[in-house]
Amino acid sequence: MTNMKRRTLLKGSLAAGAVGVAVGSGLLAPRTVLAAWPKEAFEANSVDSALNSLMGQSQLEGSDKIEIKAPDIAENGAVVPVSVETSIDDVESISIVAEKNNTPLTSAYVMSPRAEGFVATRIKMSETSSVIAVVKAGGSLYSTGKEVKVTIGGCGG
Repeated sequence: MTNMKRRTLLKGSLAAGAVGVAVGSGLLAPRTVLAAWPKEAFEANSVDSALNSLMGQSQLEGSDKIEIKAPDIAENGAVVPVSVETSIDDVESISIVAEKNNTPLTSAYVMSPRAEGFVATRIKMSETSSVIAVVKAGGSLYSTGKEVKVTIGGCGG
């Protein structure tokens, strides 16, 4: 029994040491992973500029094949649960936008071709606003939205 614990400890220590050496030598660098982060889209001040930066267009087409679940009233804007599910085929990405936030794009997910069209997260909202789910499929943008009332602001309020 003690040998198994000792082996587990030794394996964990060896793995942590190997990762530390890889990071230290530059073989494994976080900047490589973060290079594709769409900084302009997440810093944009309007919905249109965020979508243009992220997806190259901002023309949205309403769709009843997208379901957004969010509370009608969020008691704390710092933690608003939101889920998006779609039955649209060939979903490329799903993004969530809080229209009246200083930086409206709250999250963006690139979907694998075999992934289901579903994401769930928690977002921050500064005030009562429309939460918009944007689904990119086949080069087009589809959307649906829901009004969420915020009683305590989450973005500095």
